[in-house]
Amino acid sequence: MRKLTYYVASTIDGFIATEEGSVDFFPVGGDHGPAITAQYPETLPTKVREARGITKRNANFDTVLMGRKTHDFGVRTGTSSPYAHLRQFVVSTTLPESPDPAVELISDDPLERVRELKRDKGLGIWLCGGGELAQVLLPEIDQIFLKLYPIVLGRGRSLFGSGPRLPEAARFRVITSRVFEDGVAFVKYSRIR
Repeated sequence: MRKLTYYVASTIDGFIATEEGSVDFFPVGGDHGPAITAQYPETLPTKVREARGITKRNANFDTVLMGRKTHDFGVRTGTSSPYAHLRQFVVSTTLPESPDPAVELISDDPLERVRELKRDKGLGIWLCGGGELAQVLLPEIDQIFLKLYPIVLGRGRSLFGSGPRLPEAARFRVITSRVFEDGVAFVKYSRIR
């Protein structure tokens, strides 16, 4: 069965974006970027892959899930199909139709749709964001790959949204971790079932 991996950047106080959706506070550069990108090149937007001459086949993920706010961020940067090298889904109850022919819309029961996707053959499924969607999909999240930046934001969009409290804690264990010279920690967690 395929795994659902929440691969995301966060501040040390657990925020993935400002309240307005900006991620400009995450520094660009440093030694973490090239190392992580070499391992997960399919997590770069298609335009960035092309600009960098990355033609590698997808090794880890062949499917990406995005919430509407995450997808809208791509639209603001000039593309409605940000990951054309992956099978793309946007989860939204407010979009009347798919925002792009290359993007499939999930408008009801994303948890059941993810269960179906996990039963399909293929590589892993990447949950790109956002936090509200991660909270909904938490029962099916198998792994969390966290780029943890040494930044305290104070408030913003949380790793797991701000919905109702979970009936019980979801437990994970560390698979690997690495702290880069620029201070970013890359921690991989696997779910304890």
